[in-house]
Formats: sequence, C-alpha cells, structure tokens
Amino acid sequence: MGEPEGAPPRPPAVGVSLCDSAPLLWRLEDLRSVRARALVGTLLGSLPRTPRQNLRLGRPLLLLPEEERVLSEEHAAGALPARDQQGGDVELKVRQHQEEQQRSYEEQRVLALEDKKSALLRVRTASPTGPEVSLDRALQERLHAAQQNFGFPPSAMAVQLSTARAGLAHCSESRALLQADWPIRDQNPRSANRYQVFRDLRRRGFYLTSAGKFGGDFLVYPGDPLRFHAHFIAVCVSADESVCVLDILAVARLGSNVKKTVLLCSAGPDADVLYTSVQWSGMS
Repeated sequence: MGEPEGAPPRPPAVGVSLCDSAPLLWRLEDLRSVRARALVGTLLGSLPRTPRQNLRLGRPLLLLPEEERVLSEEHAAGALPARDQQGGDVELKVRQHQEEQQRSYEEQRVLALEDKKSALLRVRTASPTGPEVSLDRALQERLHAAQQNFGFPPSAMAVQLSTARAGLAHCSESRALLQADWPIRDQNPRSANRYQVFRDLRRRGFYLTSAGKFGGDFLVYPGDPLRFHAHFIAVCVSADESVCVLDILAVARLGSNVKKTVLLCSAGPDADVLYTSVQWSGMS
C-alpha cells in the first residue's frame, strides 16, 4: 500500500552494523534518516581533522537498544550483510593495506630527511660566523652524516585520513535488502519496561538519550538536543518493585544539582505508563 496522498515522505531504511552487541550506523544518509525519526543516538568516532579530542565526535553512531527496537518494529532497519562489512577478500585487503603503509613510510622518510637538510642549511645561513671554507666543510659533513644515519621510526608517520563527505559507498541492492521486516536480533525480555517507557515518551514528542552519567535510564528533551537542554531524568522501575528511600533521595539530589526533574517511570500491563516526579526541596 502506498503512502497517503499529501503525507510527508518516510525516511529511508537504515543499515545497522553490529559490533559484538552494539548497533552502529556508519552511513551519513542513515544518520540523517534516524534523526528525521526523532532518534538521537551517540556519536563515537573521531573527526578526520581533529582526531585527538573527544568534544566533537563523528561516525559511527551508537544506537540505544530501544532505538534499535523502534527501527526494527517500524521495519525501518536491518543488519547489513556480512559481505558488505567485509567487502571481499580480507587477506587481500590486509596485504594491500600493508603495502600502502610501506609506500607511505618510504615517501615520508624522504620528506623528513629533506626537512632535516633544509633546517641545517637555514642554520648555516642564519649564523655566518667563522671562516667560509671551514663552515662549508662542517656543513657538508653534517649533511653527509644526516644522509647516512638518519632515523625515521614508523611511529613518527603521519596518519592519512579521508576527509570526504560523501559517506561510505553502498549499492542499491543492499538498500533494498534493508526493507526487511524481521527483527535485527532477539530482544532482551528484561528490557520490556524500559522500552515501553521509551516508546511512550517518544509518542509524546520527547527526544531521549542515555542518562547513564546522571544515574538514570534516559535524558528527556522537549525538542532536538541540539537546541534544548534536558528537562527530566527518567528512571525506569517496575510497578511492583520496592525502591529504597535512600536511592530516591540520591537521584533526587542529583537531579536538583543539574537542574532537572527526576521521573520515576513504571510501565503498566495495558501499555500505560505511570510517571512520578521527584524534586529535592531541602532538609528540615
């Protein structure tokens, strides 16, 4: 059945690569697709031009288990075939990579030696003291010694990273395969409570991310996290589960310190979710 007339087009299906049990998205168009579905995820990769920092990260995007399940139930994602991940003969690719690394090492060694010689020449030009003949002879000796004994360890190589913005290549056949209606992998039945809370908050228009660093299950945003701060810390508990008062006090105090309201979320048997807000008001 086609899309209703006048309805906005649905985002395309996405391809999920499983690294052990972690669902990852690598393709740029897949990241755009899940964002259009109000799914955020967490970026893990370093940026090509600034790899030694962890403030601004890039692909891959790690999905929450609940986000993966939403995509699976909406038939909007599938696991990428193993052949797409391997991309052919692994041994051949490893050998080609090693050969390319060796060529790059030889080229960088030549360039590093030229830089060293240029530095010696600049020093000779900047300090013209002493007899001309003796200075030239000393310079030639140092240049010859640099040529013979120059060391360039492989650890000093510059890493070559791609800065292309087109994303990873893919074929239309694999894109068609991703329209599968099977689950990506079996879901843990113990996560049913979390998923029910996740689905209910998402249905209400909230954006959710992981709240592990705040001691909760989800951070709840009123809109896109790029534009809004989180208003709530959602903590999922079973309706028949007893909760220690000290645990409630601890998470309420933490929520007060970060200016967020703590939500105790309990999923009911009829798909309803009960929310209880907790705020720290001080000690008397």
